[in-house]
Amino acid sequence: MSGAAMNQALNRWLFLLVLVLFAGSLATGPVLWPWRLGNEVGWAIVWELRVPRATLGLLIGGALGLSGAALQGWLRNPLVEPGVIGVSACASFAAVCAFYSGLAAAFTLALPLAGIAGAALAVALLMAAVRAGTGTVTLLLMGVAINAVAAALISLVLGLSPNPFAYQEISLWMAGSIADRDLRYLLIAAPFISAGGIVVLGAGRWLDALSLGEDVARSLGADTGRLGLRLTLGVGLMVGAATSVSGVIGFVGLVAPHLVRARVGNRPGATMIPSMLLGAALVLVADIIVRFVPTAYELQLGVITALVGAPFLVRIIHRARSAWLAT
Repeated sequence: MSGAAMNQALNRWLFLLVLVLFAGSLATGPVLWPWRLGNEVGWAIVWELRVPRATLGLLIGGALGLSGAALQGWLRNPLVEPGVIGVSACASFAAVCAFYSGLAAAFTLALPLAGIAGAALAVALLMAAVRAGTGTVTLLLMGVAINAVAAALISLVLGLSPNPFAYQEISLWMAGSIADRDLRYLLIAAPFISAGGIVVLGAGRWLDALSLGEDVARSLGADTGRLGLRLTLGVGLMVGAATSVSGVIGFVGLVAPHLVRARVGNRPGATMIPSMLLGAALVLVADIIVRFVPTAYELQLGVITALVGAPFLVRIIHRARSAWLAT
């Protein structure tokens, strides 16, 4: 079987897996298959609660998986994930400010809108760095700096918060969740995630060229500066919109590309669509799991992804160290 045929087969299987998990998400909850109730309450549970939640899980997981694949291909670093560039941290800080100022309580959509504004600030800073012609190492350092400043500001706001209930609410939100997200959140996030996905997916062939080195990529016609701006904008749109409605869901963008890369011939461009589908599947699985765990309150989604992702990161580091020692 040719490489293209294998890629298509993998995409089909992952697409079917996402469909099954999406249906499973609709059926998971205190009432199984509520549309069988045959009344307005049952359909309200489906359309007003479960459909937005499942669709957000699909979109957010797909955005994180695609962002991780694009960043790892662009920066040529297998340990890069969307949170590294600072967009998630800036979106979180803006959302924390919405909590602290009382806007989140006065206006429901203030939280996701603030998150998108914070993500836009991070994207502007990163695009300025790319436009200045700095290398990928400098860009990573810029992301580290943005993360550090945003984390410090979040800690400052939490320390100044006089309300312990607000502190608890902020901490829970930052752990990541798509519970109780209605259609309004979906309508806010979906356009930004879709636009970012279109921007990033169109850069697949240039990522393949870049894997051969910047000089080779330029000789093939790639404008590496414009490519960096394009990927920064696309990833910023996706990650910012995802974080603004769900909080920080870690490790999905790191794990998904690694699980599919070897099956597509280690080509960055071919990794993106399978990573997007697998990222959606991972978030849907995690969201189904949190509804089955017998706790007093529903676990945060970021807890499950961290429990799975952290050991996976250790495994990646161990394999990289073993390969280095073998050489």
